[in-house]
Amino acid sequence: MTIECFKPKWMDEEIEMLHESALKLFKSWEVHDEKWRENGMLDRSAWEEAGAMGFLCASMPEEYGGAGGDFRHEAALIYAQSEANQAGFGGFLHSGIVAPYILHHGTEVQKQKWLTKMATGEMIGAIAMTEPGTGSDLQNIKTYATKDGDDYIINGSKTFITNGQLANLIIVACKTDREKGAQGVSLIVVETDNAPGFERGKKLKKLGLTSQDTSELFFSNMRVPQANLLGTVEGSGFAQLMQELPQERLIIALAAIGAMKLALDLTIDYTKQRTAFGQPVWRFQNTRFKLAECNTHYIASSALCDAAIDALLEKKLTMQHAALIKYWVSEKQCIVMDECVQLFGGYGYMTEYPIARLYADARVQKIYGGTNEIMKELASRFM
Repeated sequence: MTIECFKPKWMDEEIEMLHESALKLFKSWEVHDEKWRENGMLDRSAWEEAGAMGFLCASMPEEYGGAGGDFRHEAALIYAQSEANQAGFGGFLHSGIVAPYILHHGTEVQKQKWLTKMATGEMIGAIAMTEPGTGSDLQNIKTYATKDGDDYIINGSKTFITNGQLANLIIVACKTDREKGAQGVSLIVVETDNAPGFERGKKLKKLGLTSQDTSELFFSNMRVPQANLLGTVEGSGFAQLMQELPQERLIIALAAIGAMKLALDLTIDYTKQRTAFGQPVWRFQNTRFKLAECNTHYIASSALCDAAIDALLEKKLTMQHAALIKYWVSEKQCIVMDECVQLFGGYGYMTEYPIARLYADARVQKIYGGTNEIMKELASRFM
């Protein structure tokens, strides 16, 4: 059983073919899933395979090694990844978050140098914003960079960094002027291969997303060329972050859509096969009503995200709308996962069942990308 939703206008035949092709690849990774979860990260070969298939940097221009698509292509890939229960793959962040920072704010030299390698998977991207003492309050980060000759010297630490173990191209949010707040923040691109002064902490053990390499990062007098400042003007980092965060928050919501679809498909199939008191669990009115409610959450969330994709393509997705969408859809995702686990009964609590992993993976959606409390605070400022 596969639940259906309204087909969005942005999902044309080409995008649909991309979605199906990506879904096939991501589903083929299921044989590695247990190993990757035990290791706390995917194999690098998975990234290279995704790059070879054209599934990395799909929305980047062809002159920079990308597939020449737009955000619709990224959305199709996010849906496919989520529907295949491969939430641990950090490709959505690499392609839909890190690469756009370089495309929109980098110099021509930076685009040619980094995006081409990101498209193949030779370079895996990450963005380092969160610090041990600073979560959503990006104005008060402590990591700093001082000039020395033609270099910056970076000192500080970051935590909860997605792709933290595998990434070798990391956009680091740091203070280039510690006397200023937001105006003192800059983004500096760090290439980590054989880089003195850079150290990765251990892979962080998490409640969910266990196959995603999430790490602490440490910078101790790390030298980085001043040419690695993203763009050309110091102190532009906070403005760059504010410009790109709406797309990041929409991506989080899209991941929720794919996960909700998979959870509903799994639960409908299970309740039609599992029997209790001499009949399929599906035959109980409570089961059907609960799944109808969950299907409503899925349909409404999908429609909201489809409208947001259209707005993003027209460059009309506002910060406040993206914040509210991220908050609302991630809340609905967690509701759906909880109801589906309940309908699986004791088996839903066993991690060998995909529904248990979907449940655990969903919880962080209300935290990263800015907590849902911060999302409401941001949106309220525009009311």
